Amino acid sequence: MENRRLVVAREDEQDDRMKTFIFKGEGHTLGNALRTLILKNPDVIFCGYTIPHPSENKLHLRIETKEMSPADALREGLEQLQSLSDHVLETFETAVSDFKSKQMEV
Repeated sequence: MENRRLVVAREDEQDDRMKTFIFKGEGHTLGNALRTLILKNPDVIFCGYTIPHPSENKLHLRIETKEMSPADALREGLEQLQSLSDHVLETFETAVSDFKSKQMEV
């Protein structure tokens, strides 16, 4: 786990529909955003995250699904978060540009 930013926790469960993903170097910002987006998927039964200890720079994200694989639910959530972040950045940059052009007019 030294060089990887994301690993799947080894679990005793034989169920393919329950997985815990460990993100190295991430915290509440990513955890809460991903949890919120993943829970909007109707196939997701449970999604939650924990930070095991404040001195550890790790995020544990648990996903349980009905039919789809938890990895697919995670991938979909990450893609939605990327799209949302791109939209926010574009909107912000447009607003700043509009503000600056209005300031030049004054």
